[in-house]
Amino acid sequence: MRGETAENENEILRTLKCLASGDMSVEEAYERICKRQCVRILRDFARIDTDRMQRTGIPEIIFAEGKSSEQVAEIAIALASSQGFALVSRASEDDVSAIKSAIDSHAENFEIEHNKIARTVLVKSPSYSSEKIGKISIIAAGTADMRVAEEARVVAEVCGCDVITAYDVGIAGLHRLSAPLERMLDEDVSAIIVVAGMEGALPSVVTSLVDVPVIGVPSSIGYGIGGRGVAALLSMLQSCTPGLAVVNIDNGVAAGALAARIVRACSRSKNKKRKKDAPS
Repeated sequence: MRGETAENENEILRTLKCLASGDMSVEEAYERICKRQCVRILRDFARIDTDRMQRTGIPEIIFAEGKSSEQVAEIAIALASSQGFALVSRASEDDVSAIKSAIDSHAENFEIEHNKIARTVLVKSPSYSSEKIGKISIIAAGTADMRVAEEARVVAEVCGCDVITAYDVGIAGLHRLSAPLERMLDEDVSAIIVVAGMEGALPSVVTSLVDVPVIGVPSSIGYGIGGRGVAALLSMLQSCTPGLAVVNIDNGVAAGALAARIVRACSRSKNKKRKKDAPS
């Protein structure tokens, strides 16, 4: 760790010398120093990208599977200390217990939101708030798809989205879809996430009915050879409805992040139009 710190210090010194000699502009020096300073190193197992939310609009999300509970907790506390919050996905009960213990022994008074269905944990400072930039909606074909839909909802909300949900409205009873879909369009959502298992037909149906981006998420729900989400994934990829975007099986994180990027782009476009139309 000391070697990494020394490397950062040397790079900053070289940058300042370039700035002093006129070989680099103030803006270039600022950007280079920020890039070096936004990585926080945790012993020998993690390099935390604390600037990712500001840089991309999507924060670094801690994927808990494959990590020890102690590692998950240490990374979560480090991220929350740096940026005011940390989001953990695929968290086990052991991970949640380790995070709670780490919070109890930490000087800062962090709060925790544990979504058991989504298996997510949001660690946040008391002053944390997510600035809302727009609306999306999430549709789940069946109740069994809620775990993926809820993961997408948590991610989208952390990224600044207001989220409208409608669960258990799959094609086996397609009449259930009309009322919630009409409400979503009335609310002027910028994107719709549709989670479906089995044959994965619902995203294609929704895409054929709306004029906003639709993100299909195949879930690992079903029987036999397609029960791991493969049938739903292939069905969505082969959709005859143009314009359907598809993420990987059970990947609510990717769906929520993509929807947030769409919302952010729409928000920028609306703001530019307001400025352009404003009287001078």
